[in-house]
Amino acid sequence: MATDTLKSTTGAGGASGGLRRLLLDNGALTALIVLVIAMSALSGDFMTTDNLLNVGVQAAVTAILAFGVTFVIVSAGIDLSVGSVAALSATVLAWSATSQGVPVAIAIVLAIATGIACGVVNGFLISYGKLPPFIATLAMLSVARGLSLVVSQGSPIALPGSVSHLGDTLGGWLPVPVLVMVVMGLITAFVLGRTYIGRSMYAIGGNEEAARLSGLRVKRQKLAIYAFSGLFAAAAGIVLAARLSSAQPQAAQGYELDAIAAVVIGGASLAGGTGKASGTLIGALILAVLRNGLNLLSVSAFWQQVVIGVVIALAVLLDTVRRKAGATPAASGAAAGGKGRQAATYLLAAVVAAAIVGGMSFLHGGTSEAKSQKVGLSLSTLNNPFFVQIRSGAQAEAKKLGVDLTVTDAQNDASQQANQLQNFTSEGLGTIIVNPVDSDAVTPAAKAVNKSDIPLVAVDRSVNNADTAALVASDNVTGGKLAAKTLAEKLGGKGTIVILQGQAGTSASRERGSGFAAGLKAYPGIKVVAKQPADWDRTKGLDVMTNLLQANSGIDGVFAENDEMALGAIKALGAKAGKSVQVIGFDGTADGLSAVKAGTLYASVAQQPTELGRIAVQNAVKVAEGDKVAKSVMVPVKVVTKENVAGFTG
Repeated sequence: MATDTLKSTTGAGGASGGLRRLLLDNGALTALIVLVIAMSALSGDFMTTDNLLNVGVQAAVTAILAFGVTFVIVSAGIDLSVGSVAALSATVLAWSATSQGVPVAIAIVLAIATGIACGVVNGFLISYGKLPPFIATLAMLSVARGLSLVVSQGSPIALPGSVSHLGDTLGGWLPVPVLVMVVMGLITAFVLGRTYIGRSMYAIGGNEEAARLSGLRVKRQKLAIYAFSGLFAAAAGIVLAARLSSAQPQAAQGYELDAIAAVVIGGASLAGGTGKASGTLIGALILAVLRNGLNLLSVSAFWQQVVIGVVIALAVLLDTVRRKAGATPAASGAAAGGKGRQAATYLLAAVVAAAIVGGMSFLHGGTSEAKSQKVGLSLSTLNNPFFVQIRSGAQAEAKKLGVDLTVTDAQNDASQQANQLQNFTSEGLGTIIVNPVDSDAVTPAAKAVNKSDIPLVAVDRSVNNADTAALVASDNVTGGKLAAKTLAEKLGGKGTIVILQGQAGTSASRERGSGFAAGLKAYPGIKVVAKQPADWDRTKGLDVMTNLLQANSGIDGVFAENDEMALGAIKALGAKAGKSVQVIGFDGTADGLSAVKAGTLYASVAQQPTELGRIAVQNAVKVAEGDKVAKSVMVPVKVVTKENVAGFTG
């Protein structure tokens, strides 16, 4: 039976040969050390106590998910559902404890039971339903995400205060998520190395048929293995929700890929039979160090994705080189000696890390930078022309004022945005500008910025329950009301319309939708026959509108909560757009205004995003220099139609 302990078969070749063998036999650890050395050399802010704790917090959720996935991959399976299961478990916890009045302790049990139940269903479909693990868990990914949206009605749910403390610190410095990560890692190591089910995982992954012939009840073991994965996903979901002080129905999207990457980087084989908890932890730390360091180095958000992909490939390639160089699975009897060597390896790594800390502190100790002239901007996404225009306006103004501006892309992930704000805080910037993914979810990270005495400026969306020096925004609710008035008047106060909503749970979608609904109350002859989310995306807007046209004939109008979805709807409508069906968008993007000029888009509620970015940087610089600024700077929205679009630039 294969174990997770590796033993080199190459002969000793003196000190240099021993070092080479040590590095090759611990490829992930070597990669982590090299990465830490590189980041420390490139950024004086990396090797600070606060930033290293940030790295630990940012690795926690991925690591906990990855520990559960380790069980699955060791047994030659795959679990693509862990991100969605994490979101569902957190949503069940928040919903039961707040909306249903269930005691917090019982709500936590329900959340954990939810994760286990999802895992058991996966295991049943794979073991008894004979579905491939990829298909079974892909189905659960969709089901769990859908249930999360159903339970939450698409909106974030605040967590009870007692649970939110899991996202805090002990003694004012030690983050609780890091402690949870360590505990879950120890549990993983114990299960893999000291229990019958752990040995069964290696046996099934090494050769499932041989394991069955040896007397293992493989089907029952797989049920337990996937149940473990669901349990760890639930724990990760609770920790993630605690960090954000709310359960986000769209949280942890794509985290399953990070979890799988962490396990593979840590030395596990997707073919099964190998893998260990320490390797998985190192893999999660590599991903966290990489993202943290790239933020500190002000690397473009687009290039960050490229770099992360390359480093993942190189880390796995190093593991391949290690195997070809002679590292082979050791027999079970060699486990004790292997563990001794493993402990010595980690001790050596700790010594090297300590030396790096001292050396890099000396290297960067004499440097001094004008931090007041450095500004960080965390945008909710750069996969949308509106926010690209905000960035353009901000960059132009920063260049004009001689300010060093760092822009990051949260990719509509509230947790990733919290990480970015942490990184900005560690960097000690003069001012931080945030465009929240969600006004409530950003609160804990914003409060941490407040504690650091770095001024915080919000742009486009407000930050709830935290101190901001200024809010530079348009009024989404007022914009929604204007859209309703414009569409209703164009239709003569009568007709049937459909609404394309933004991403469920986001504050912008809620505010624009509520404003539109309020505006329609003055026009009882307008009937809304369908509402569907298209996630701010043009392609999804096209698909959703196509489906709505099949189910609803005689539509007279469309309100899309942004221009991208409106442009997708226009494509679906074809020749009807601007003639028999009137479409109204929101944002005033360049493509949207072009469609207004062409007459296919009747109107766009323009927010002037370039102006938002420009004014946000202006206020950030003033605050950093100690000047007073208005607490709220409202950039007027404007309904742009074919009659007034000429000369409007946004």
